[in-house]
Amino acid sequence: HHSERDISKYLTDFNNWEDIHVVTGALKMFFRELPEPLFPYCFFEQFVEAITVKTLVKKLPRPNYDTMKVLFEHLKKIAAKESVNLMSTQSLGIVFGPTLLRPEKETGNMAVHMLYQNQIVELMLSEYSKIFGSEED
Repeated sequence: HHSERDISKYLTDFNNWEDIHVVTGALKMFFRELPEPLFPYCFFEQFVEAITVKTLVKKLPRPNYDTMKVLFEHLKKIAAKESVNLMSTQSLGIVFGPTLLRPEKETGNMAVHMLYQNQIVELMLSEYSKIFGSEED
């Protein structure tokens, strides 16, 4: 059993690779365990078919939008250190796509959905400033 101090150390010491994996695992587990994904079920098809992600993101419930903005800002910082951590926007899309964005009921299109899930996360990272940049509402 880990003490609270041990857990706190895991969550704050980002210089150790093992700790990074613990934090990443905890973050993914948090989003995976939500009763509904960060990208709500009712928006799944729209995200898959979205012509403009920015318009759709702005329609999200405020808590989803705010969380998404902070999460993607953080993921962009991770991608910016790709030379050190080997996590490109593509890698982050593969890791987080299926966790953040999924249909309510899985269909036979799982492989196609997974490709879209990854690409949507990748797009949102590469176009972050266009999607979240200006706050003129």
